[in-house]
Amino acid sequence: MHRNEIDCWLTDMDGVLVHENNALPGAAALLQQWKDQGKPYLVLTNNSMFTPRDLSARLRASGLDVPEAAIWTSALATASFLQQQMPGGRAFVIGEAGLTTALHEAGFIMTDSDPDYVVVGETRSYSFEAITRAIRLINTGARFIATNPDATGPSAEGPLPATGAVVALITKATGREPYIVGKPNPMMFRSALNRIGAHSESTGMIGDRMDTDIVAGIEAGLYTVLVMSGISDEAELLRYPFRPDEILGGVDELVEPEPVESEL
Repeated sequence: MHRNEIDCWLTDMDGVLVHENNALPGAAALLQQWKDQGKPYLVLTNNSMFTPRDLSARLRASGLDVPEAAIWTSALATASFLQQQMPGGRAFVIGEAGLTTALHEAGFIMTDSDPDYVVVGETRSYSFEAITRAIRLINTGARFIATNPDATGPSAEGPLPATGAVVALITKATGREPYIVGKPNPMMFRSALNRIGAHSESTGMIGDRMDTDIVAGIEAGLYTVLVMSGISDEAELLRYPFRPDEILGGVDELVEPEPVESEL
């Protein structure tokens, strides 16, 4: 497949379109190009903390115009998965508005009494009491779900413990591994494709991580583009037995030049 045959795009957000709330070169132009060409796209993030409305506002503050409907988070993917598994189910949730809102809108009931699922997502205020409750509920039969496997997240002061770190604590205490919906599970991409009515054979995925974006893109059958504007470097590439379809410096290299008007 060639890049020109791509009808729809999925793109990671951090390290691809933005870095620390600043738009990366070419990001605004690429989004405008997709809009002008009528190409459906979704901006993906493994962070389950924020709602699409929150993220749309944050991107707008960075100079990027991305409507709410064009944002797909691991929280939305998790809610979509659980809605298919058990419509109208019950969940004990450790997470923020991005996750609780997505589950509410999927018809789930939030409860700490006899839930079908314990769902762990991103939060900045992990409660020892809530983690203890989650462990006890899993031990008595609740199914264990996590939005994403990321062990740490970025902050201005340095890395912060993220979903994967808290999940590891619960796994250690229960002996139970969660089912993780977000990247690198290709389920996140499949639910994104369903959201925009796209087909894997004509959809591209742009990411900055080999271990999440690219491997999941390959497993979902997508055309994969690795950009080096995030965390990957040449040494990182050599560690993996798979390769993306393209390796670019940044998304600015995906922006097509304006046609030059003839002076005749």
